[in-house]
Formats: sequence, structure tokens, C-alpha cells
Amino acid sequence: MEQPFVDHYEVLQLSPRAGADTVERVYRLLAKRYHPDNASTGDGDRFGMVHKAYEVLSDPPRRAAYDVVYDEMRTLQWKIYDQQSAADGREEDRRTLHAVLSLLYVERRRDPESGGMGVLTLERVLGVPEQHLQFPLWYMRQHGWIEVLDTGQLAITVEGIDRLIDKPLAIPEDRLLPDGSGGVPADDPPRLRSVDGAAEA
Repeated sequence: MEQPFVDHYEVLQLSPRAGADTVERVYRLLAKRYHPDNASTGDGDRFGMVHKAYEVLSDPPRRAAYDVVYDEMRTLQWKIYDQQSAADGREEDRRTLHAVLSLLYVERRRDPESGGMGVLTLERVLGVPEQHLQFPLWYMRQHGWIEVLDTGQLAITVEGIDRLIDKPLAIPEDRLLPDGSGGVPADDPPRLRSVDGAAEA
């Protein structure tokens, strides 16, 4: 049965760049703390882990071989983390895309020639920080769903309307922009709802 990977650097609370002298010094400190004979902090299991880590990291050939596996495991862990983060963010991006298009549709319908909304207003109305809007706005610009007006505001395009036209609008329940100039307090982000009244997460 394959043994699970053990991060010996984590066990000894060391950086992978730690030198031999540091490995020796930290090992002695931790071995003394966790030795079973220590009545106050003794821990046989932890002592065994510390000793095993020291055996590997204090022996140059064994440490070199371990570092190869360590680097591979670290790379794998980062890949898994990045993929999970991307997967978790897709639903948030979908909701943000739909909400932005809905708001810009309302503004364009009110003023077909120049109806738009600034990024700061979008942030306030949606309760979404700027960094969370950067990717959705870039994506929509690349698809031609939104454009930047001469005023600097964002506006939905014909392609964006076509993308949205067969979907219910998602707008804040307490939208405070009857004249295009209001906002929503940043500490009270609004819930989104479809025009049929169904609340969205």
C-alpha cells in the first residue's frame, strides 16, 4: 500500500531553503519538546514524525531525492487548488454577467442612443467589488456584448441584447436608479431578482 506523502518541512516548521545547521537546530528543539519523557509537552506520535523528518532532511542524498517528490507534490497541489478556485468562480461569474447585462439593458432601453452606466455605479448597485467585475467586463467586451460610450460609461450592444433577450432580467430588488444617478450603500449589497420576482443567490 502506497504511503501518503508527508511534508517533512512542514513537520519541522522549516522553509525548503533551510540549511543543514538550521535543520539540526530546529530538530533538537522539537525533539526535546515532543520526547515522550517530557511530562508537560511529550507526544510520541509527533516525536516520531519529527525524527523521521530529520532523518530525511539531514541526509543530503535522501533530501535531494525527497525534494524532487516534494516539488512534484507542491505543483500538483497548486494545480488542484487553481482548478477548484476556477470551478467555484464560474457560477459567480455567470450571475455577475447576467446582472450587468440586465442593468445595462434597462439603461439602454431608457435611452437607446446613450444609455449606459459607469463601473463605480455598477459596483454600488450590484454590491460587487471592482476586482470581481474585471473578468466579467473583459469577457463581455471580447464578445462584443458591451461597449464603452464616448462618456466613458458602459453600454449594452445589440449582440448583448440578443444574448439577454430570451432570459429574465436580474436586477436589484431595491434598485435606486430611477434617474440613472443613485446607488446602493456598500455595506448593504442588494439581492438580485428576475423581473418575475424570483430572487437569485
